[in-house]
Amino acid sequence: MLELSETFEEGLRREVLEETGVTVEIDRLTGVYKNLPLGVVALVFRCHPVAGTLGSTTESSEVCWLTESDVRERMSPAVAVRVLDAVVDAATAFRVHDGVNLLAP
Repeated sequence: MLELSETFEEGLRREVLEETGVTVEIDRLTGVYKNLPLGVVALVFRCHPVAGTLGSTTESSEVCWLTESDVRERMSPAVAVRVLDAVVDAATAFRVHDGVNLLAP
């Protein structure tokens, strides 16, 4: 979640650092995802690491790099699609989900 005084970029960098121990540079917006039951919209960005050491923090018990196959196996469809959309060079995705599964537009 963004702090009131933060830009999108500042909030993204802060959140990634807090949860992974890694400082990132932002590449681009890769998707916009609406969770219908919660009424929440998530913006997902592709980033690349520039400093720090990947590891668990007070905000995450486990942090690791995953293959696309691992993502499909370990994450719900509504979360996995965010990661998979971020690794392809395509237009920004706009998707709606029910908290677990993607819904038709």
